[in-house]
Amino acid sequence: MALHTTTLELSTQGDSDIIDITHRVQEELLNSPLSDGLVTVFVPGSTGGVITLEFEPGLVHDLQEAFERWAPRDHDYRHDRAWRDGNGHAHVRASLIGPSLSIPFKERKLILGTWQQIAFVDFDNRPRRRVLILQIMGE
Repeated sequence: MALHTTTLELSTQGDSDIIDITHRVQEELLNSPLSDGLVTVFVPGSTGGVITLEFEPGLVHDLQEAFERWAPRDHDYRHDRAWRDGNGHAHVRASLIGPSLSIPFKERKLILGTWQQIAFVDFDNRPRRRVLILQIMGE
């Protein structure tokens, strides 16, 4: 089994910004020497996550509202008391979502459902420059 590692760079708005990265992951897969296997998308950081969803404006909005219900921005977080950075909600939200996602591929094509896309979610309370790690394993 071979391994190919690369990165994706993103500029985000923060505040539960959801960015469709499906095409960028697919492009990196096409540029790799592998044709069949598994690609893992990993967020190095504790205020971002990776999900799959049907990337359409209504669902994006619904999901952002759900994040606000699960971990409201205006809650009294102990993290904020300790660090005074105002992003306790971002850490909680990212912990609920998780930092990685693995997707199978065949003949250099991601195997996703018809309405399924890959998205990065930046929960931090400010715009950020993010670097995601892609590890592509297979043959």
